[in-house]
Amino acid sequence: MLAEHFDYDVAFSRNLGWVNEAEQHLLRTKRIAIAGLGGVGGSHLLTLTRLGIGNFNIADLDIFEQENFNRQAGASLPHVGREKIDVLQELALGINPELNFHKFSSGVDANNLDAFLDGVDLYVDALDFFAVEIRRAVFAACAEKGIPAITAAPLGMGVAFLAFLPGQMSFEEYFRLAGRAEDEQLLRFLLGLSPAMLQAKYLVDDTRLDLNAHKGPSTPMACELCAGMAGTHALKLLLNRGDVPAAPRGLHFDAYRNKMVKTWRPMGNDNPIQRLGLKIVRQRLSAKMSETPENIQSTPATVIERILDYARWAPSGDNTQPWQFEIVSDKHFVIYTRDTRNWCVYDLAGRASQTSAGTLLENISIAALSEGLEASFTLRDPAVDAEPVIDVLLTALSQHTEKPPLLPYIQVRSVQRLPLSTQPLMEAHKQALEKAVGSGYRLIWIEGRQKKWQITRLLLRAASIRLTIPEVYEVHKKIIHWGVQFSSDRIPDQALGADSVTVKMMKWALKSWSRVKMLNRYFAGTVMPRIQLDLIPGLRCGAHFIIVADTPRVKTADYLDGGRAVQRFWLTATKLHLQLQPEMTPLIFSTYSREGRRFTDNADKQAAADTLRLELDALSGGEVDAVFMGRLGYGAAASSRSLRKPLQQLKTVKK
Repeated sequence: MLAEHFDYDVAFSRNLGWVNEAEQHLLRTKRIAIAGLGGVGGSHLLTLTRLGIGNFNIADLDIFEQENFNRQAGASLPHVGREKIDVLQELALGINPELNFHKFSSGVDANNLDAFLDGVDLYVDALDFFAVEIRRAVFAACAEKGIPAITAAPLGMGVAFLAFLPGQMSFEEYFRLAGRAEDEQLLRFLLGLSPAMLQAKYLVDDTRLDLNAHKGPSTPMACELCAGMAGTHALKLLLNRGDVPAAPRGLHFDAYRNKMVKTWRPMGNDNPIQRLGLKIVRQRLSAKMSETPENIQSTPATVIERILDYARWAPSGDNTQPWQFEIVSDKHFVIYTRDTRNWCVYDLAGRASQTSAGTLLENISIAALSEGLEASFTLRDPAVDAEPVIDVLLTALSQHTEKPPLLPYIQVRSVQRLPLSTQPLMEAHKQALEKAVGSGYRLIWIEGRQKKWQITRLLLRAASIRLTIPEVYEVHKKIIHWGVQFSSDRIPDQALGADSVTVKMMKWALKSWSRVKMLNRYFAGTVMPRIQLDLIPGLRCGAHFIIVADTPRVKTADYLDGGRAVQRFWLTATKLHLQLQPEMTPLIFSTYSREGRRFTDNADKQAAADTLRLELDALSGGEVDAVFMGRLGYGAAASSRSLRKPLQQLKTVKK
């Protein structure tokens, strides 16, 4: 529609009912200043334009780049490299060609601050989070000129709102930033914005927070919520109706947490509660100020590197990742594996490591197909079981294939150790899982209340062995990464499935074997771990399962093939939004017993493994070659998990 055909009353007529005609025309006369047109500023401008605001002072000095695409209004391929202020003005004029703009294309600074705020009825803050000094200057100028100033901060998948109104608490009185170092100012600004810190509960990868480079994760939902929150309170302020909470009061709505919190911090950051919060946040985040995240991987440059980048996400016992890769040519690489039998009691004869290597091969096969290639695997010496070496050759497929449906789930797949829904598995899901294991394997399902009780008793018996022998103590001492949400080479303590008190008890006990013995003898030290890690999850799940090989496995190649079946099963479960928890200790201890192998010097626990074997045989129908055991259920994805070593760390050059 041409500008001469634009009709303000028609364009904004659907606002009527929430505002009346007189109010709508009053909004048309108002002028709003917006500093920053990036993450939230562009959304603010377009939302307020659609509200019918007629005049804007806008400031920004940046251009659009592809990294803006996930959240910024106006960020798109046609606009890459263009000034944000020009693009957003065009978009706003496309909504209301009668808009009056005062543009500040070099941004806002001390020299043009008076002009930027001239004739302004409301200031809407949209400056970059890290732009502390100019933000302080703008809010101070607003306070001096009697201009209401609001900020709506995008945090996680929510919005934190603060308003600084004429004659009330000022920005500086609330945040208390004067005289502080930049690092401290940023911490105070963060906690002042969101005293409730609702967003902190679900940050899945804190390595993406790079305070040194002034970068952090963001979401489009938060930016749009900010525009809604700011737009609503802009309406109330400009029309002088409705309650607007002024600092030290604020609002924090988090759509992910389904929570709305009204915050109140008298004295702002000098409030005793806030000072305690600052101490906690300072401890958690201050290290980020001088660090660059280590886990952010560079983009793989070659086809083989892309394949190996998926391959490295294969599961392995205790996240040991017992493999290295040598790239020989663009169609040939070598996998050097090693088992952990010499120190890990769970790796009976290296079979667990061989099974893990099989999951690695399945990842490679899937990733290769995504590149239009077929991967073939050859054991250099089939008789070697401790350190198998596998040659991988890539050949082009004769015809085009679709992207493998399991490819996106390779990096998503993880272990969920918390209780799950008891909802029975859907029959269609069970059929998909049965198909996934492939020929040569089948599934035994253990379902229903009675059967779940039986296998839970089995898990508790296995736990009584697992938690009371020094051979396992040495393993647990080595593989738990304390005080972290993620670990690239171990299991994070937050992923164990125990509450914080039990985790602290475990950490204390694992300092020495004598502590473990004392805790077990006098304080029933295994009770809480068995309840939280075995009893409750054993009952709170959809079903338990056992993957069984039709033909007993004998050679290394058999265990590799079994691992491939396990990975297909696990990835399919992930695709079906099912969470999986391995239950391997009953199987491992039973196999030690079945084969007459000693795994501990404790005769009572060795005898307990014999009983365990008999109970497992009774439950499974006497199946002797179980490849993998676990439980499945519907539930939320794990919030803490093991990550993987960088590909560069896993690559090697053999002479």
